[in-house]
Amino acid sequence: MTDTHSHIYGTEFDEDRMLVIERAQRAGVERILLPNINARTIAPMLALCQACPGYCYPMLGLHPEDVADDYRQVLDRMEELLTDAGHPYIAVGEVGLDFYWDASRAGQQLDAFVRQVEWAVRYKLPLVIHSRSAHAQLVQTLRQYAAEGLTGIFHCFGGTLEEARELLAFDGFVLGIGGISTFRKSPLPEVLRHIPLQRIVLETDSPYLAPVPYRGKRNESAYVVEVARKLADIYNVSVQEVENVTNDNVKRIFSRIKC
Repeated sequence: MTDTHSHIYGTEFDEDRMLVIERAQRAGVERILLPNINARTIAPMLALCQACPGYCYPMLGLHPEDVADDYRQVLDRMEELLTDAGHPYIAVGEVGLDFYWDASRAGQQLDAFVRQVEWAVRYKLPLVIHSRSAHAQLVQTLRQYAAEGLTGIFHCFGGTLEEARELLAFDGFVLGIGGISTFRKSPLPEVLRHIPLQRIVLETDSPYLAPVPYRGKRNESAYVVEVARKLADIYNVSVQEVENVTNDNVKRIFSRIKC
């Protein structure tokens, strides 16, 4: 199976990163996709990919919560990396809109997001999109690019059925499902019963949002197995079927991954 969203290059894993990788491999995780956060995380992310070639794959993007006063210059430097035909990046991510804690930079976040959506068009890369308390603005923005053939993942989906249907109206996209689906009071399982498994991929968002029975602990890629088990229960299929279908979805979206 594939963990499509893991930040295991972060400082939270400095003491045992390679052990985390080994546990993921033993759990049956075939590859881990690494979304970028800001200019400072590029180097450690690439270092991990170089240490684990063919297993860890990097993305490039500026997280909406990291849009600061110098975001235009940061984006300029990031785009330069994408102009190299031999670059290693499999997607533009993690990008998007987040107005949950602070909407004072909504304009800058939107400007940064639009620019990075245009990278996806220009460089023919999928998008990995973060959205929190910004659903309407996100959908409105993406509709402007409906004819561009965009593909990607709506990361960490935890919304309503109506929101899921609005997002999946973008044909090339799937929902990233993680630990929230396992939480006892989560409404997400009932929403997912109305969503085809062919529109879903697995993720952890490590080190955040660990699934049951690890909730409250540091999340890691091996725990994506618990998400697969939950989806098997929701869809009344085997874990192997969940693995097969979600892996096919990953291969369809990320053309630069060696599968």
